[in-house]
Amino acid sequence: MKAVIPCVNESFLERHKRLGHDQYDEMWEGVLHMAPAPNNEHQRFERDLVQYLHTRWAIPRNAEVLQQTNLSLPGAGATWVDNHRIPDFIIVTADRAHIDCDTHFEGAPNVVVEIHSEGDEAYEKLLFYAELQVPEVWIIDRDSKAVEIYLLREGKLMPTPAGADGWMRSPSTGVEMRPAPSGKLSIRLDGDEKTRRELPGKP
Repeated sequence: MKAVIPCVNESFLERHKRLGHDQYDEMWEGVLHMAPAPNNEHQRFERDLVQYLHTRWAIPRNAEVLQQTNLSLPGAGATWVDNHRIPDFIIVTADRAHIDCDTHFEGAPNVVVEIHSEGDEAYEKLLFYAELQVPEVWIIDRDSKAVEIYLLREGKLMPTPAGADGWMRSPSTGVEMRPAPSGKLSIRLDGDEKTRRELPGKP
């Protein structure tokens, strides 16, 4: 269920911040969007996926995988707080380091990743990511581990088809993903079976 709260009192916001839930809050053109904290399955999956990408892809390329990063439009300056989105994590290469403003990024990382669960706003964010000119967005279903990859074409993020073998390949990274029969996510780099893992791993 979605709800819009026209006015939120200060005590509610203070409690929300005290519990640490505000780290997931987003501002959409001046409208506060307060997402619930992710469940344990989401957190385990995100943790293991970030760890895999960080150690196997990012470190060898002098790149970064960053979680819960505020993304705003170029030139936003101090007004970034009025219009930003927070994906589950991003992948960003060294040549884009100039967009890092410490508290937020002004501009597009190489890849934005959203782990989707029922009722969240992952798909609604695609318009903002297209405006930001993010080259590539992954939406991975938390439960089924189904993977969708959207590529920026003529200002729009368009879905790409899986290969004949079911693998979804990221053009920006060479990372390949597909749901495994185990209910986990199979992931590998550039078709190399030696790099293949199923995520999340054991707790």
